[in-house]
Amino acid sequence: MTELLLKGALAYLLGSIVGSLVIGRLRGIDIRTLGSGNAGATNALRTQGKAVGLAVFVIDLAKGWVATAYLAHAVLPGILPAEPALAAWAVPACGIGVMLGHIYPLWFGFRGGKGVATLVGVLFGISATLVLVFLATFLLAVMLMGYVGLGSMLATVAVAIALALGDLPPRTPLLAFALAAALLIVYTHRGNIQRMRAGTESRARRLWLFGRRGAA
Repeated sequence: MTELLLKGALAYLLGSIVGSLVIGRLRGIDIRTLGSGNAGATNALRTQGKAVGLAVFVIDLAKGWVATAYLAHAVLPGILPAEPALAAWAVPACGIGVMLGHIYPLWFGFRGGKGVATLVGVLFGISATLVLVFLATFLLAVMLMGYVGLGSMLATVAVAIALALGDLPPRTPLLAFALAAALLIVYTHRGNIQRMRAGTESRARRLWLFGRRGAA
């Protein structure tokens, strides 16, 4: 249990390195005061340009990947390894830890991003197949409905469904992670849900198949 708690805590600290806020400090800005106010790659792209948006996405994705591909499996000096039954929960602990760090970053007043890019990195560290499920669902949802936030939520739910129907080991810990991640992503997008219900949510018209017709 000590190993899991420590790895989860380290993942949280890693997640607290939020790409847009780190780059923003170097540029003398706080992206949370610009655009949508979200400290994520999409707002960085819209307010700071493609290069910054890409850099933010890579940083936020990379820390999720490091958390599940390396930290979860690392041997910590001076710490007794957990029993196999508990060790199976290291990946979920690190996955949720790094996402919570991104959403509630210790270094930036506990005001971070929504966790989508970091979740994609977490999935990369678990299975490339889960990344494909996420991306395919996300793109299909955005092309049909035009909402990036809705696409992110549906893609996360699709990952949980894929794990429930599949046999990727360790099945129970990964399914528990996917369900927790889905709830977390829906929670961080509660503002998007309110705007969609009010009809004020903006659409990604470059991807939305009906964008031109809707704008005509």
